[in-house]
Amino acid sequence: TPTLTASLVVKVVAKDETAEEVGDFLAGAVQLANDEAGTIVWFALRSDQTTFWVVDAFPSAVERQAHLDGPIAAALMANAERLLAAPPEIVPADVLAAKVPG
Repeated sequence: TPTLTASLVVKVVAKDETAEEVGDFLAGAVQLANDEAGTIVWFALRSDQTTFWVVDAFPSAVERQAHLDGPIAAALMANAERLLAAPPEIVPADVLAAKVPG
């Protein structure tokens, strides 16, 4: 397992009427994340009816940027105005420690 040094924490708030569509999109996006060799850990989470989180981790900032430039972010941003109550909050973070299967 590669050492993880870079991460993203993304908050996504859907409109009431599009919450299920956003949930379905994020659940399906795991297939795209699986295709990204540099995306080692990727979670899509839901904390209430309209609030979603994506938490992922990468070996370095290079892979993190590749993910931000990739198909998941592009698809989300292409539909953000229609689906989301506010722009996604994308917070780059440093990984202090991680437990992942290896």
